[in-house]
Amino acid sequence: MENLLIIIAGVAIILAIAYAVFNYFCVKKLEEGTEKMGDIAGAIRIGANAFIKYEYKLVAIIGSVIAVVVLVVISWQAAIAFVIGAVMSASAGWVGMKIATYSNVRVTNTARQSKDLGKTLKVAFKGGSVMGLCVAGFALLGIVFVYCIFGLANGQIADIANGVHQKNFIGLETSFTMTLSGYALGCSIIAMFNRVGGGIYTKAADMGADLVGKTEAHIPEDDPRNPATIADNVGDNVGDVAGLGSDLLESYVGAILSAIILAGELFMHSMIPDTALLQSMLLFPLVFAGCGLLACIIGISYIVLKPRLSKNVHMELNIATWIAAGLTVAAGCVVSYFMFRNASPEHLTANGIGFKAGAFSPWLAAVCGIAAGIVIGVISEYYTSYDYKPTKKISKASKEGPALTVTQGLANGMISCMLPVVVLVVAIYGSYALAGMYGIACAAFGMLSFVAATVSVDTYGPISDNAGGIAEMSELDPEVREITDKLDSVGNTTAAIGKGFAIGSAAFAALSLMTSYLFAFSDINLIENLILNMMNPLVLCGALCGAALPFFFSGLLIEAVAKAARKMVEEVRRQFREIPGILEGTEKPDYKTCISISSQGALKEMRVPCIFCILFPLVTGFIFGPYFVGGVLIGATVTAIMLALFCGNAGGAWDNAKKYIEAGGLNEKDENGNEVENVGKGSPAHDAAVVGDTVGDPLKDTVGPSLDILIKIMSTISLVAVVVFSQWNVFGALGIG
Repeated sequence: MENLLIIIAGVAIILAIAYAVFNYFCVKKLEEGTEKMGDIAGAIRIGANAFIKYEYKLVAIIGSVIAVVVLVVISWQAAIAFVIGAVMSASAGWVGMKIATYSNVRVTNTARQSKDLGKTLKVAFKGGSVMGLCVAGFALLGIVFVYCIFGLANGQIADIANGVHQKNFIGLETSFTMTLSGYALGCSIIAMFNRVGGGIYTKAADMGADLVGKTEAHIPEDDPRNPATIADNVGDNVGDVAGLGSDLLESYVGAILSAIILAGELFMHSMIPDTALLQSMLLFPLVFAGCGLLACIIGISYIVLKPRLSKNVHMELNIATWIAAGLTVAAGCVVSYFMFRNASPEHLTANGIGFKAGAFSPWLAAVCGIAAGIVIGVISEYYTSYDYKPTKKISKASKEGPALTVTQGLANGMISCMLPVVVLVVAIYGSYALAGMYGIACAAFGMLSFVAATVSVDTYGPISDNAGGIAEMSELDPEVREITDKLDSVGNTTAAIGKGFAIGSAAFAALSLMTSYLFAFSDINLIENLILNMMNPLVLCGALCGAALPFFFSGLLIEAVAKAARKMVEEVRRQFREIPGILEGTEKPDYKTCISISSQGALKEMRVPCIFCILFPLVTGFIFGPYFVGGVLIGATVTAIMLALFCGNAGGAWDNAKKYIEAGGLNEKDENGNEVENVGKGSPAHDAAVVGDTVGDPLKDTVGPSLDILIKIMSTISLVAVVVFSQWNVFGALGIG
């Protein structure tokens, strides 16, 4: 059975990667358009390639140091798994960036030639699907490698089943769960650097372009006279595409491995009664994810193969996602029954497992996660789309100036946190009631089981945004920009929904990893006794520090964006001042200097936040011990969830409030439908909305997406290192705590 199930996952991986390659070349063979369009797209491509090469060189150095430390302190298996994870995550980001820089101009050209929204959507989505399929395909490919090479061939799963404990170079026990943690850590490290570095790059360029170009010079967005436009478009690729891909791959891997790691820990602590049940619990997340990937291929094909798409972009994208989700749920039911049907009821309800619905328990728990993800997505859409009241209120507040725009956006973002958290609470308790702590892990990978479809939808947004920029800079017919703007507007909403999925799954995965963390340094064989006592001063102090940590981390990121943006603003102002022919259209701006400023600023400013979140749990662990770090993880998880929801929804709402004004949503008309007042581009209300959007940019595209990585990277590092600092820490040596 084990071989058959791995083959199912293997088939899904092969089909997904093959489909991605097919769509890649389908997009690439399309025409770029005019010579000017090709030149602009080429400049964007060169800038994106240069940045990601420099970033990956820096990450390779840091990753090599971490790999050596893991090799010495944990195990050679974990070190190799770490490298595999880093390679898979980096590959997903690189492939996504490449296809985005090829797709953008082809989307523009399709809009130019066809003037058809549906045909343009298809090209943009094909480009996005390459990223989506590669994210899921590469993630599962790495997990299958690690599972087969170390779990099966190296015998680490057999060691767990036989109660054999291998020891590393320094005499500490190591196991398959540590190897899996190494893989997750590799994915997390790349994701953090890609998200933070790309986020700083794109927002520095975006803010510089908007603050000077729109509000001071009053020229349109992506106007070729703005020196920061190329850097802004490069940023869309390295931040919103490469960063997004690594981020969602890391979330996907973390969700799947949290369940597999927990199953291993439960068995090692005598809570899984037999090896057959252990095998099923180890394989179920992998097979469920494989079924989800196959379902995504079908959902993606709905848009790619449908002869003619309607003009309702949001509906078409929703149908693709719903097809993927529905088929995943159906396939998961069959898989769950097939894998757990032979287990005895006594074993399924044993202490530590708690499958209340028999063989269907893991499936029902996963459905809780899927349902929670969909509901959180709907809530995010309500608070960020300009079709609904909250975002329209921000647009109306812009008539009164930037202060009320920012104030209304802050209120909207804060209010939007409540309902998603209630949904998470219900899903967490429901999944736990159905299948114990393993059920919470099932909810995590259930929420992201159709990640290939959601990433495809998310990635099409920045591709469309880039396409609009190329249309503006190439001075094409305004109708072309209208088509790309419609696609981009929907993309902002789908991106907010995707961020909701990421942070929701992070909450589930963090809880599951917390249980594994506690198991890793205790000999408890009753899950009811697995308690992190909040009245313990060390735990309470850790929780307080952990609660402050996401705010400190977010502040570092916002300050990093502000520093880089300030240099960009100064450069754009300098060029407008010293080269007056730029605004007159008689001289070309210096794009390369702006690209260089964004690149250098991002590479310099991303180091401190990234290294800080890696070192904090290690340093505090070796000083205060495991209970303090347990408190840190609890406090950081709680506040990071709130902050991530707030940042994503507030930023998305500010952005779409600006687009609502640009689309003429606030224009006043008389009884006969004739326009009385134009409150569109260039109006004081639009200037205020641009300020709001600029405030929201670093929140939604830098801070928010990085916080879910922060949760999982700290949980994973703590899980890997706790076997060391639980034995050797300063407080323990002094007999404190």
